[in-house]
Amino acid sequence: MGQSLTEIAQTLHDTDKKVLLIYAFNGSGKTRLSREFKELVSPKNHDNESEEHKMKVLYYNAFTEDLFYWDNDLDADSNRKLKIQPNSFTDWVLRNQGQETNITKYFQHYTNDKLTPNFKNDYSEITFSIETGDENAISDIKISKGEESCFIWCVFFSILKQAIDVLTEHAEPEERETNLFDDLEYIFIDDPVSSLDENHLIELAVNIADLVNKGKKIGLKFILTTHNPLFYNVLYSELNLNSDNTEKKGYCCFLLKKMDDGFFELEGKQGDSNKAFSYHIHIKNIIEDAIETGSVSKYHFMLLRNLYEKTACFLNYPKWTYLLPQDGRENYYKRIMHFSSHSSLSNEEVAEPTGPEKETVRILLKHLVENNYYKEEEDGTI
Repeated sequence: MGQSLTEIAQTLHDTDKKVLLIYAFNGSGKTRLSREFKELVSPKNHDNESEEHKMKVLYYNAFTEDLFYWDNDLDADSNRKLKIQPNSFTDWVLRNQGQETNITKYFQHYTNDKLTPNFKNDYSEITFSIETGDENAISDIKISKGEESCFIWCVFFSILKQAIDVLTEHAEPEERETNLFDDLEYIFIDDPVSSLDENHLIELAVNIADLVNKGKKIGLKFILTTHNPLFYNVLYSELNLNSDNTEKKGYCCFLLKKMDDGFFELEGKQGDSNKAFSYHIHIKNIIEDAIETGSVSKYHFMLLRNLYEKTACFLNYPKWTYLLPQDGRENYYKRIMHFSSHSSLSNEEVAEPTGPEKETVRILLKHLVENNYYKEEEDGTI
């Protein structure tokens, strides 16, 4: 029988595990789960007391990004800036803790060492520039959506690292440089990987695992959710979760599933993504169902490309395009999967593919299966 997200949040709260790693396919409710958990642990304070000194949970999710929004200067089209919604989180990250130097360092590491955020004195907005060291510097640029997401993650990461460093270095509250984190119990991180390439994704997972390993030694509890199997697998390995995944000790890895009736299931799992929840088989089944029911949409091109990419990686092919049918239409196959998976302009969005495009999905999936690129073993891996 399914549960509500509130009930699942309570389950996560009640476990004695220090680290919980949750995989959920997109649309399964993990972001909403993070909000339910936050409200359970630290409901909004309607009194006059300062919320800073009652912080019990630090959390990162899609709602964190909503604290930032663009002023594109539509009139002059020159003074573009990222505005910050007034809120207690950004106030103490920037005003109280002065983390702009660390934020810049992390951001440039994951993006471009010349791409520089410039904070306004009152921390109400940020502009971005390309610093070249000469008169060719470019000011007031609008960064990409991926760079924006990365920047916001770096804001969170800087304060998370500071919190764990403060709590680790000084066990006694009176010895700490700040007492903002004295009541901190939980860290909830939901999918910080959407904008990163695989190399930086792996590095980020390793860095997060390092902080988790430090934090759990001082009693902090961590909940990590993702839709990315590579990110899941690196965390699974770096955190050595396999040693804890026994029925005697209880699960610390889970698959969050949304049920047809609108409720949810949190299913304990063992192993990495391929063994624990048959990621590749799940994607393959979704595409097959869409073909059978005639409901192929742009979303299924993205899933198909993902299946090709992961299969190529598993079989040690340098490029996923090497698996495409060699029938003279290779460029078309590559173009349509690339376009459908990565288009970003509104006029590129096509909700309903044409008949020939839907047929292409069937052809490419059939090719992947029938040429033994995709083999289902007894344990559900490829």
